[in-house]
Amino acid sequence: MASKNYCWALIDALREEMERDPATLLIGEDVGAAGGAFGTSRGLLDAFGPLRVRDTPISEEIIVGLGVGAAMTGQRPIVEIMFMDFLGLCLDQIFNQAAKTHYIYNGAFKMPLVIRTSAAVEMGIGPHHSQLLECWVGHVPGLKVVMPSTPRDAKGLMKSAIRDDNPVVFIEHLAMHKVKEDIEDGEVLIPIGKADVKREGRDVTIVATGLMVARALAAADTLAKDGIEIEVIDPRTISPLDVDTIIASVKKTNRALVVTSSLKPFGFGSEVAAEIMDRAFFHLDAPVQRLTPPFTPAPFGKAFDNYLNPNADSIADAVRGMLK
Repeated sequence: MASKNYCWALIDALREEMERDPATLLIGEDVGAAGGAFGTSRGLLDAFGPLRVRDTPISEEIIVGLGVGAAMTGQRPIVEIMFMDFLGLCLDQIFNQAAKTHYIYNGAFKMPLVIRTSAAVEMGIGPHHSQLLECWVGHVPGLKVVMPSTPRDAKGLMKSAIRDDNPVVFIEHLAMHKVKEDIEDGEVLIPIGKADVKREGRDVTIVATGLMVARALAAADTLAKDGIEIEVIDPRTISPLDVDTIIASVKKTNRALVVTSSLKPFGFGSEVAAEIMDRAFFHLDAPVQRLTPPFTPAPFGKAFDNYLNPNADSIADAVRGMLK
């Protein structure tokens, strides 16, 4: 058992998988000599050389296109798009090539491609670098989408994503890179498509993603002092979504709150709410609620971010409102 932060957990996952399978490659801006834009590929160039850890020009479309081609020819590329906001520059390669190649060639090609990207929510760096757009990629058939909220889950989901024969969009929260957790020695694999019940409770189910999971747990600690027991579920995988675990929880608690760092309209919270209404309507004692930042571009400055985004206090207040 060793204490690892989120960033080093990812580095360990990459190193272990590159040692395990020589077909595994890392491709992107500054992943080599610089050790990654956010330090998440430190030491890998020295360990595996420039043919397997490859710096690229500043062209997101070329980066993902290179990964698609490499995957079609038997490699297992991991490509890095520095900020999730930049996915708009390579959507054709993601939506129309990576996601559909296996289907349009009737299974003749596999697509073992991992697309790493970072959501810089609450980093104070403004509207072009702060968006969480999991609903974009979650809407596309053929893509798997994961978003870990702990260092252990980051390591285990990265290893599973690399081994998957389908394209996986791997979303990292930059604000969690320094979060630490004890991770056991040896193999750590987290299955894609399986949610985790982070805390059991009886009164309200909170479905929280990414950065919001720790805040939901903090709110649950506060509410427990008042005798309110919250069940906290971390989907971990956005697509395919583990709806069964969410529904089982709601049937027990009879109330549900979805808390995300992404926006409310047309978002992940809307999908979860719709699934609950479809499959657990007659178990509900209150409408499903969503707690998100307001529908506005992210401003510059951490003070604004902290004001706009859900926190432990606002989550606890929302729960109390549902129980009135």
